[in-house]
Amino acid sequence: MAFGTKTNERPGTRAQLRYLRVSAYKAREVLDLIRGLHVDDADAVLEFTERAVAKEIRKVLASAVANAEHNDQLDPNELYVSACYADEGPTLKRWRPRARGRATRIRKRTCHITIIVSRMDAKELEKRRARAEAAISRGGVRRDGAQARRERVAKSRAKQAARGHDHDHDHDHEHDEDVVPGEPTEATVEAAEAAAEGGVEATDEVVEAAESEVPGEPTEATVEAAEEAAEEAQAADESESEADDASEEKS
Repeated sequence: MAFGTKTNERPGTRAQLRYLRVSAYKAREVLDLIRGLHVDDADAVLEFTERAVAKEIRKVLASAVANAEHNDQLDPNELYVSACYADEGPTLKRWRPRARGRATRIRKRTCHITIIVSRMDAKELEKRRARAEAAISRGGVRRDGAQARRERVAKSRAKQAARGHDHDHDHDHEHDEDVVPGEPTEATVEAAEAAAEGGVEATDEVVEAAESEVPGEPTEATVEAAEEAAEEAQAADESESEADDASEEKS
């Protein structure tokens, strides 16, 4: 009785991700979409697949292509996904409390993902080159896999550099707009003058406003203005109370 090629004996360059916290069933649904495709087409399919596991599978595909390019000296533009599969890993057992003191078992599945890339045969390569030349003749743009990957890496690095520059720029602006500690603001001075004119005791309010609006301790001028306002307000209250007492004695 003849048997086919075993899983671990398949030719090609492989990359594997072990103990991924996803069930093998969910991973196989995505792997079925890229089996037999050119690596560039498979990468495009995974990029726009609305499954969480597609992001991890895309990383495994990129690793397999890199292994073939650097270890086996193969051209990335001539590779296709010859095999991809997901094996079941160990299952984590957990318990969930339920009604009446019962417990229900929770099974957290794991899987091992393997992707194998191989060089396309001569006929398929000729067909692909013919389609690329036809697209160029029609005015289309030829998509080179290695060049596209280099452009994506350069664009990602440029975005990260720009993000870091913007952060530093905003940080410098924040330092430039800082107020000098200890100097009262216009709102604080106006509040002190209004308290002095209106005869309202505002010593604590002025000090709290100075501490909240300006970092650091209030200046001596602010404290003196607040104390003068408080003294004037107290004198006004005493004069009013004396006048009231005099009017009551006369009556």
